[in-house]
Amino acid sequence: MARTPAPRGARAATLTDVARLAGVSVATASKALNGRNHVSAATRQRVAEAAAQLAFSPNSLARGLLAGRTGTVGLLTSDLVGRFSLPILMGAEDAFGAGEMSVFLCDARGDAIRERHHVQALLSRRVDGLIVVGSSTDPRPPLAAAVDVPVVYAYAPSEDPEDLSIVPDNVGAGRMAVEHLVACGRTRIAHISGDRGYSAARDRVTGSLAAIEEAGLSLVGDVAYGSWEEGWGRAAAGMLLDREPDVDAVLCGSDQVARGVLDTLRERGRRVPEDVAVMGFDDWEVMTTGARPKLTSVDMNLEELGRSAARALFEAIGAEHGRGVRTVQCRVVVRGSTVAEG
Repeated sequence: MARTPAPRGARAATLTDVARLAGVSVATASKALNGRNHVSAATRQRVAEAAAQLAFSPNSLARGLLAGRTGTVGLLTSDLVGRFSLPILMGAEDAFGAGEMSVFLCDARGDAIRERHHVQALLSRRVDGLIVVGSSTDPRPPLAAAVDVPVVYAYAPSEDPEDLSIVPDNVGAGRMAVEHLVACGRTRIAHISGDRGYSAARDRVTGSLAAIEEAGLSLVGDVAYGSWEEGWGRAAAGMLLDREPDVDAVLCGSDQVARGVLDTLRERGRRVPEDVAVMGFDDWEVMTTGARPKLTSVDMNLEELGRSAARALFEAIGAEHGRGVRTVQCRVVVRGSTVAEG
C-alpha cells in the first residue's frame, strides 16, 4: 500500500519503516542503502524508492536508525567458551556490522550475580539494547524489570512469554533427521538420546517420533535417554544390538553420543552405513569430520540464529519490539555415516 512522508512534527522515518514499505528485512534494507553486496538490483531499487517516499536519507542510515542513541549494544552470554554460544555471537556481530553498531561482549559464566553486574555495567554505558545468549535451550529467568532497553533472548528462551526469544527449532530438527533416514531407505530406526532433563532432548524426540509415525513405521524399542557423552553412546548401542540385532539406523541425541555408537558398531562388525546408518545432532565439526565414516548431523544453524536475534533487536530499537518465541530452522548435513561415499 502506498504511503506518504510523515507531516512536519511527526516521528522521523526509521530504517524499520523503509524495510517494511519495501517488504524486506531491516538488515537487507541497511545493505541496500549502504551499497553492500548480496542484494539484487531489484531489491536495491525497491528499498531506494521506499526511502525516497519516506524522505529517509541513505547518508544518515545509522543516525536514522539510532537517533538520540549511542549506537552500541550489549551481548551477554553465560558460556563464552562453549561451541553453541560462539557461532551465535559471530552471527549477531555479522548482522550488527551491517548497521554500523558497536558491540560490548560480556561473559557471565553462568553466575546470576555476575550477570546482574554485567547488565548494570552495560546499562551504565547507555547501550541501546541487549542480546542474552543462553548456554542451553532450557528456558531461563528474564532480566530484571528495571532494564529499560530492548532485550532479545537467543538460544535459551525467556520464561516470560512477553519477552522475545529466538531459538532453534529442535522439534523440526528431530523430524528432518528421521525424514533423512527414511529417504535413505531405513525402516528399523532406533533413537539414543541424551539427558531427558534437557528440553532439546525432549523436543528432538517429539519431532522424530512424529516423523516415524507419519512414515508408517514404529520406533525400534524405546527412546534411550542417558548422558551426552561417547561412553553412553557405546553402552546404549551395545544394549540396543543385544535386544534388536536387525536395527538398520540409529538416530543419536548428539554428535558425541553418535561417536560412541560408531565405536560399538565397529566392534560388533557392523558396517556403517551399509548395515546401520548413524546420525547425530549439533554438527560439531571436531566430532563429525573426525569420525570414521564422517558423521551425518543436524546443524542447529546457530550463526543464522545470531543474525536473527540481531535483526530482531534492530526492529526493537526502531520501536517495534516483538514478543513470544521465534524458531530458526535447522538443516541436515549429509556425510558418509548415512550415505556411502563414492
